[in-house]
Amino acid sequence: MAKADKATAVADLKNNFEGSNAAVLTEYRGLTVAQLKELRLSLSGNAKFAVVKNTLTKIAANQAGISHLDDLLEGPSAIAFVKGDVVEAAKGLRDFAKANPLLVIKGGVVDGKSMTPAEIAKLADLESREVLLAKLAGAMKAKQGHAAAVFNALPTNMAQLAEALRVKRETAGE
Repeated sequence: MAKADKATAVADLKNNFEGSNAAVLTEYRGLTVAQLKELRLSLSGNAKFAVVKNTLTKIAANQAGISHLDDLLEGPSAIAFVKGDVVEAAKGLRDFAKANPLLVIKGGVVDGKSMTPAEIAKLADLESREVLLAKLAGAMKAKQGHAAAVFNALPTNMAQLAEALRVKRETAGE
């Protein structure tokens, strides 16, 4: 690879690191071109999957301020640069790895924080962002309904107490 090509590749990788929410490093040894194409298509909405050269990736990651990946960049490596929902991309990688055990998740970086394969698997187990937001909205609505019932109960209880007091005075006056 010519020096100019290497510089361009490093610049592209650096831009990918800086422009993505997360980067998940994988080993793809033994996967066919067709399987890699299938993986790219399954991740197309959330991530860009690219086979990378380890030395150029180390340089680009360090230039982007990411030093956590240096130990993981051994053997044939590919990176999923996540620009969409990190959870959906992690689910896509996990599901593909279950169907194709030759894909091994080595680790990654999410919002600048180093992630182990186990932590990425935990991310994949989370529900989607939309589901979590819907659950939060439902919980907030339920709390508001409960608060409204409590506030409504105060005047009702006061009216019942006043009526009981009136009845007691009437019976005491007879």
